[in-house]
Amino acid sequence: MIQIGKVIISKDILEKKFVCDLLSCKGECCVQGDSGAPLEEAETKILEKELEKIKPFLRPEGIRAIEKQGAWMIDADGDKVTPLVEGKECAYTVFDEQGIAACGIEKAWQAGETDFRKPKSCHLYPARLTEYEDFTAMNYHRWEICNSACALGEKLNVPVYVFLKEALIRKFGKYWYDELCEVASQLGY
Repeated sequence: MIQIGKVIISKDILEKKFVCDLLSCKGECCVQGDSGAPLEEAETKILEKELEKIKPFLRPEGIRAIEKQGAWMIDADGDKVTPLVEGKECAYTVFDEQGIAACGIEKAWQAGETDFRKPKSCHLYPARLTEYEDFTAMNYHRWEICNSACALGEKLNVPVYVFLKEALIRKFGKYWYDELCEVASQLGY
């Protein structure tokens, strides 16, 4: 474990390799799981505010799920999450002609319709954050559906923290990320 500011980081974030391989996995992370994407409190408010701008980028079944369950919901663990379509994929998931899942929120962001890119928990994957009173724990989440991403990361020699550069800067800031890179370099990563 290493610590940067108030974030305690598993060394797996530095050691493990990862690059999303959407052609292999088809974006299965948007479909699998017990509940929707975890949301920060501020993100629930953003989704409520930006929903009408995002809806044109969603599938009809996603819109129906949102209209029935809300822009976000509380799951069985008491966490704020995105709603699901019939207990399966995230209601904000869209599919391309090849069946590859993507984020409708991010599609709206790419089109310049919203400033909200997508939930930070999605952007940060495979890093998972757990918030505690005095610190944030960052761990590497290993999921079988991402085996191809691990293989591609190994092939390209891209550590998780490098793959997540943009997401980590979005969450913690450039100064924090630069410090992480400095520590990683000092440790030989």
